[in-house]
Amino acid sequence: QVQMVESGGGLVQAGGSLRLSCAASGRTFSSYATGWFRQGPGKEREFVAAITWRGGNPYYADAVKGRFTISRDNAKNTVYLQMNSLKPEDTAVYYCAAGSYYPELRPLKYDYWGQGTQVTVSS
Repeated sequence: QVQMVESGGGLVQAGGSLRLSCAASGRTFSSYATGWFRQGPGKEREFVAAITWRGGNPYYADAVKGRFTISRDNAKNTVYLQMNSLKPEDTAVYYCAAGSYYPELRPLKYDYWGQGTQVTVSS
């Protein structure tokens, strides 16, 4: 069993940066690939980024490529999402997730989820 808790969300102006963290518990966390997803108002949950269990081969959605960076520290059981050059369209609740497949863009294929953290980007 893996439990995940996101933090680091908030309100930021367009062009600003935020760093999201996802702290996981459970001895098996390091064996899972992890991903970040987001869900804006009235929208479906969409893939943002994913990384292998070793922390390599990051994979990004086109909408965030070049602006967001995913990383993980298995010694700390933590996954990060560094978000730069934020845009109003990045406003959403951001979720981290853990699963057995990589790269996996479909939310249903992930086994464990956090509760989400709100990111709001003002124009």
